Amino acid sequence: MKKILIVGAGFLQSFVIKKAKEMGYYTITIDKNPNSIGFEYADEYNIVDIVDQDACLKYALSKNIDGVITAATDYGVLSTAFIAQQMNLPGLNYEVAKTIKNKYLVRRTLFENNVDDVAQYYEITNMDAIDEISSTMNFPVMVKPCDGSGSKAAKRVDTTIELKEACEEAIKYSLIQKALVEDFIEGIEYGVESFVFNGKVHVLGVMGKYMTSPPSYAELGHCIPCHLDIEEKVKEVVTKAIKVLGVNFGAVNMDVLVTRDNRICIIDVGARMGGNLIGSHIIPIGTGIDYMKILIRAAVGDSFEVKPGNSRVNVVTRLLALSPGKVKNLPDFENIKESCQVGIYHHLKVGSEIREYHNNLDGCGYVVSVSGDKEEAIRQAEEAKKLIDLGIIRG
Repeated sequence: MKKILIVGAGFLQSFVIKKAKEMGYYTITIDKNPNSIGFEYADEYNIVDIVDQDACLKYALSKNIDGVITAATDYGVLSTAFIAQQMNLPGLNYEVAKTIKNKYLVRRTLFENNVDDVAQYYEITNMDAIDEISSTMNFPVMVKPCDGSGSKAAKRVDTTIELKEACEEAIKYSLIQKALVEDFIEGIEYGVESFVFNGKVHVLGVMGKYMTSPPSYAELGHCIPCHLDIEEKVKEVVTKAIKVLGVNFGAVNMDVLVTRDNRICIIDVGARMGGNLIGSHIIPIGTGIDYMKILIRAAVGDSFEVKPGNSRVNVVTRLLALSPGKVKNLPDFENIKESCQVGIYHHLKVGSEIREYHNNLDGCGYVVSVSGDKEEAIRQAEEAKKLIDLGIIRG
């Protein structure tokens, strides 16, 4: 039985842990949170900070693993690539991983290789340089942590005063204490999921996205198919980006904006399977590709095939972005699932504190709706989310 190490054991990583175990692999997982939900599904686990590369490698060596993977979080990407490199396992090139983890370096690489249409970008490390930079800046701009995740501290900025506040917040949420300032692009956002192996880029799917209103930009859900007229052009841009960034192996999750005049702008790149149920539900159901199976088998060096199925359904998801408060009592989830014909995946408990929704990390779970008719799938998802929100008794 081959051993696979899953770096990260949170709610979204738990789907990968369960999948690997179902496939017959010995599953080992690590996370610094001793209460990580993924621990209960793994054959073995340990409390290790997944950002600490040396600690992660030391543990991986002690377990003599056959493969390593992370999913749905940017924080485990560097440690995963580092372990793979040091143990000579299949994995993303470590230097490439370092580039992709830094949004400024990604933006610079894309600009220098004429990949998309974002031209203005700055790396901010302290407030002293802002006055000088802002005098030459074309507003509005987008500010985000250079190594952030889940849309945390990502904000549109229209003035120099707002710029200082936004950069301070972005730096606060950055592990490397840096903010990225780049062009604000007016357009419709899409998610693109890809898999790379032996130099070949497989674009698995282009997904429509539902977003919060400005000035914050956070995901509220996805849909596939997205019926985008220039989907093939989007795939070409994504493929070029993956190649110029030097991605040699594994999952790539991207967010792109398409403007009214069909310009394509890449706004985020993650060298891992997408979060928000993209890898575990949206891609497999919407395309027929067993995405997690491919990632897991590739990570341990086993054979696999990237082959789309004949999926003809519409998949619509909604994040449980709920009214804030402390949970006193939960609704009847089984009844809601049955009445709305949806799947519900959540981490709510009595006593949970529901935060006001500002980014993906404030979500409490997901609704997944599948139907032959897109409008029906949307209706089912929206109704289920509403019933959940109304059914929670808050203290």
